[in-house]
Amino acid sequence: MTTEQSDATDGGGPAGSTTNGDTRLPAEAVGTDGTTAAPATDGAAARAATKDQPAAKPAGGDGPAAARTGAGNGASGVDPHSAATRDEPIAAPGDGAATAAHDGDSARKAGKAATTGQAGKAGATGKDAPAAGTEKADPWSAFGPAPDPVLTRPRRAVRAVGRFLVHESTLSVVAALALAVLLTWPTLRYPLYTLPQDYWDPSLQSWQMAWSGHILLTDPAQLWHSNTFFPEQWSFAFSDTLLGYAPAGMIGTGPEAAVLRYNIMFVLAHALATFGAYALARQLGAGRIGAAVAGVSYAYAPWLLAQAGHLHIVSNGGIPLALAMLARGHGWSLRYGYRPERRHDGWAYAGWMVAAWQLSLGFGIGLPFAYLLAGIVLVSAVVWFTRRWLVRPGKRPFGSRLLLADLIGGTLFAAVGVLLAVPYFKVAELHPNAERTIGDIAIYSPPASGFFTAPAESRIWGGLHEGARATLPWHPEMTLLPGFVLYALAAGGLFFSVWRLRHRLLLLAGVLATMALAMGTRFFGGTFTYVPLFEHLPGWNGLRTPGRMMLWTTLLLGLLAAGAVTAFAARVRELAAERVPPWPGPWLRLATLLPLLLVIVEGLNTTPHPVVPVQPAVMRNVDGPMLVLPSSQNLDQPVMLWSTSRFQDVVNGGSGFTPDTLAHVRELTLGFPDQPSVDYLRILGVRNVVILRGQLAGTPWERIVDNPVDGLGITREEVGDAVVYHL
Repeated sequence: MTTEQSDATDGGGPAGSTTNGDTRLPAEAVGTDGTTAAPATDGAAARAATKDQPAAKPAGGDGPAAARTGAGNGASGVDPHSAATRDEPIAAPGDGAATAAHDGDSARKAGKAATTGQAGKAGATGKDAPAAGTEKADPWSAFGPAPDPVLTRPRRAVRAVGRFLVHESTLSVVAALALAVLLTWPTLRYPLYTLPQDYWDPSLQSWQMAWSGHILLTDPAQLWHSNTFFPEQWSFAFSDTLLGYAPAGMIGTGPEAAVLRYNIMFVLAHALATFGAYALARQLGAGRIGAAVAGVSYAYAPWLLAQAGHLHIVSNGGIPLALAMLARGHGWSLRYGYRPERRHDGWAYAGWMVAAWQLSLGFGIGLPFAYLLAGIVLVSAVVWFTRRWLVRPGKRPFGSRLLLADLIGGTLFAAVGVLLAVPYFKVAELHPNAERTIGDIAIYSPPASGFFTAPAESRIWGGLHEGARATLPWHPEMTLLPGFVLYALAAGGLFFSVWRLRHRLLLLAGVLATMALAMGTRFFGGTFTYVPLFEHLPGWNGLRTPGRMMLWTTLLLGLLAAGAVTAFAARVRELAAERVPPWPGPWLRLATLLPLLLVIVEGLNTTPHPVVPVQPAVMRNVDGPMLVLPSSQNLDQPVMLWSTSRFQDVVNGGSGFTPDTLAHVRELTLGFPDQPSVDYLRILGVRNVVILRGQLAGTPWERIVDNPVDGLGITREEVGDAVVYHL
């Protein structure tokens, strides 16, 4: 493509148009001097002059000037060895009648006559051209474009598939999946038997996915009244539910299927986070490498390695993906501003649906996202009103269809949020001890040093930061390092970036604000940051770990870094254009990839993958309601996983808080079997008590299997390594 064509294409016109966007006139309508020739009025053939007759200027005042026009009698001659061979347009007659060598039958005959050396004779005598079949073929026809081949349906399908496979979206999805498998390894090495980080919270979340899939297929009305924490109601809302993963929970049964499902979703969650942040950065105007830096830093920031056991925190890819879709639907980007011609209500609908799905995974990170979207909607409404009625009366900056999409999509998102919030408000009403206090927030609020401290799971920094972690009161939630490479790239992005200065300052303000929120009560007591939100925003008092606000800090830092890397890559291309030949050498290509490689290296992990305790055979045979001893927060979570074979009711359960009933059961059963504990369990409706011998050591229930059962009206049965008491 020539420079002129490239400029025209960038300007919005087709390739080959003039640089100012005007469409070129056809060759047959332009003279060699660049002027426009008038079209022929009578459709007659051009009278050709003899080859050696010089071209004369047109008669005064008759028509526009044209190259090589005949003056005397109004006939024009064309020299095929001058005009044609120089790719110059054919001239028009001096009397104002323009002709072209390929326009009309008569023009073709005149061209053939000129080719055979009879142009002068034909023009002078006016005789007809030679009969069909006797003239020679036009030699210039070989230079014409070949006709487009007619593709068959299979070939069209193959081409469509090929275009799909090489599309940027497809390649980025494949790259995100491959990177997720590598950077979460060895999650998929033994996916049936191991879980990342530990087997406590991951066991709980494996059960959550299994329960939602099972109950939605069998009895959807009982979704929120799970088989755990018997006889409590609304027990599925005792923690974040991962309800959006329910379709996956419909596949397979039993603990092994639940563990496999968890590991697969764990890897896919990282892939979605990478792709979502990449899509958002691209939509905002970053280049491919810059967007890749944003995607990788968002999904594999060192602080997130400490959250490997919390799938509801790792599952954050819907946030940037929904924002990218909404921005694309509204034709807006950070780099190019608002472009109404790029609006598309379909993307807006998709963005709202993804946002609703993200919210269904849990309020832990979904609630701040919901408030962010509410703020965006409020600002957008003010902007729309201002432009519609004040700045440009009569204009509609968003369009009615897009406005309708926002109304429908926003209503859907709000409805999902309200329906999901109802069970949690019910739990707060029934269990006052579940409510968080400012004191609870203070326990998990990290100091400023946490922003520069990596968790033990970081392969690069874990060992080096061991001393720094020892100074943190609760280091699993206080090691908040997003990456030193990311810090450096974001700092560079403040001075060298494709983003405008005001956008860089807004991103910096967002970084500082979210860091202040992440510190909870450690930032001047949280008086002007976290505490007002805790006291006045509905649902905010359920967020006990402020450090998870670091998710937003990481995303904003990634966007700042993407701007810097994009500007750097553009500068490298400029330097490469000065080379001969104009192609970047290996060192220049490596220089553009270096930021991405450094971010990937800093995201490497040493996350442990312990083996999940094997399900006791008794869990497949004993009916519920049942109690499994010993019982504690950590011990009960594998019990929840074991119950996925039959989903019988169990008193056991582990979540963000312990209901009073379960706490009372644990206290009374320390002397089991005795009359008080047996009577209380019968009142609750418990039919069987299972004691797991292999877990008794070191617990308060260590010697209960030796207690007699005489006079209690219960029977005892040995089932493998377990003891079953039938009440």
